[in-house]
Amino acid sequence: MTLTTVGQHFLDHGSYPPDKSRTTGTAPVQKAATQPTAASVRQKAGNQVVTTTPPQPSSPNSGPRQGKKTVTEQLLEELAEAGGRIVKREASGRETEKWPVRVVAARRSGKIPKTKELHGGWCRDGYEIRLVDTPAWRLATLTPIPVPARLVQPHPVVKALQGLSRPMGLTKSVRNRAFRLIHALLTATQKAGHTAAIGKPNTAPPSHRRRSGPPHFTITAQGQTCELRVLQEQDRVEHVPTQKELADAQKHSWVRIPRHDYSSADRLRICVSGGLPHRAGKWADTAARPLEDQLAEIAQEVGLRGQAAEHKRLADLEEAHQKRLRWEAAKRQATREYAETYRVRHLEAQHAAWRRAAGLVEYVGALRLHAEGLPPGPAREEAEAWIAWAESHVQRLNPLNGSPLLPEIPEPRTEDLQPFIHGWSPYGPTY
Repeated sequence: MTLTTVGQHFLDHGSYPPDKSRTTGTAPVQKAATQPTAASVRQKAGNQVVTTTPPQPSSPNSGPRQGKKTVTEQLLEELAEAGGRIVKREASGRETEKWPVRVVAARRSGKIPKTKELHGGWCRDGYEIRLVDTPAWRLATLTPIPVPARLVQPHPVVKALQGLSRPMGLTKSVRNRAFRLIHALLTATQKAGHTAAIGKPNTAPPSHRRRSGPPHFTITAQGQTCELRVLQEQDRVEHVPTQKELADAQKHSWVRIPRHDYSSADRLRICVSGGLPHRAGKWADTAARPLEDQLAEIAQEVGLRGQAAEHKRLADLEEAHQKRLRWEAAKRQATREYAETYRVRHLEAQHAAWRRAAGLVEYVGALRLHAEGLPPGPAREEAEAWIAWAESHVQRLNPLNGSPLLPEIPEPRTEDLQPFIHGWSPYGPTY
């Protein structure tokens, strides 16, 4: 699909260019016979002749518009005023749908600084547009990786590949070049401190699953293992059915004639998977850039994925550390709340014992009055014995008969902290 001039004008100005072939629907005004036909009027001033140009009426549709900013310029100014982020929430859905196309056009306009990147995407509130700084790695100047003309001392992984019968499913026409590319890439990444290992190079998955097949070799950078596959491109041509295919298709309904024929090409493709992608996930031979010129980007991509993995590892460690600190603080707070709850319960138990003792004292007094009215004898003696024990019991039950002390808090069990830890697990921050 090619962007036409009319389409580019619409993206830049928000309207289509004026059509010169259109007519306004009114007849042209003919010049009066008394008006001069020349563009200028000659007047005599003494002995001199002065040529003046009569003023022309201005028309809003005549001539180019001066000073009007394009949609891209307006967008960049709006982003600068908003701090680099805006969200388009036009009432008309059709108006909002124009912004993805305008963002693409703005990227192609060449008006975005090289140190900035324009991103756009849908969000809950509308279409979000952001102008962010270009990552330093994208602006870095990469040193080309030299590819040897022939292998004298191949890398151990390459040497292992050379010993296989049909490594990586490549034909002989591209196999030697693939070895040299892999050797150059592994040598450069080894100098950067990365390690390499052989994968399953003798496998050749179907064409529709080539990128998801097992890796031919791996490169590990800062603990992040990247899986690499070297694939041979295929040329596709329209299939010309044979007489037998036509006859079989006419005879049997299940016969399907292929639409295209595929043949192995001399172009290669390198796919990288594993880790966080930065530049891309695949690099292929093109007419303008062979893979030899792209090895530096592949090596940088492996290093960037390793750096991202290390950054994530450190971030995860820091997050786990902070989480443990928050859990420990929550556990200490839970222990304090547990102790406070224990004291409250102890106080309430003492209050209940005091009220019970007060009630029993009144009852024991009533018993004594009753016993005093009994005649001397065994019944009165048993009543007095019972009253003596009751008074002793009430004496022990009343907390005010002793010295009030702060209760000793027992060491809480793990499950005792569950009601007080507020969403955390008492067994640890990871449970």
